[in-house]
Amino acid sequence: QVQLVESGGGLVQAGGSLRLSCAASGLIVSRETMGWFRRAPGKEREFIASIIWPAGTYYADSVKGRFTISRDNARNTVSLQMNILKPEDTAVYYCARKELGAVEFDSWGQGTQVTVST
Repeated sequence: QVQLVESGGGLVQAGGSLRLSCAASGLIVSRETMGWFRRAPGKEREFIASIIWPAGTYYADSVKGRFTISRDNARNTVSLQMNILKPEDTAVYYCARKELGAVEFDSWGQGTQVTVST
């Protein structure tokens, strides 16, 4: 059974940094496409970043140059380093997995709240 558990959210001032972590079980992150999404109040869920098997990363234009996705194979975790945070980054952030060959991400965590104050 796949389980994804996010952590690391919180309240931060604009310009600050946060690091989100996603602990995975029931899968091996190094062999999967893992991604981060977010949903702001009143908005649709938005793709943020992904890291693919065997290598490669993709970012939404809105976070490119500020956010970095990475994985720790030994800990079986995926992280999202977020720098130069802006109030518009405020959202619930979700970790997700896309199984090899799948079209869409099919496993999701419960989310972690990130709030960026002015």
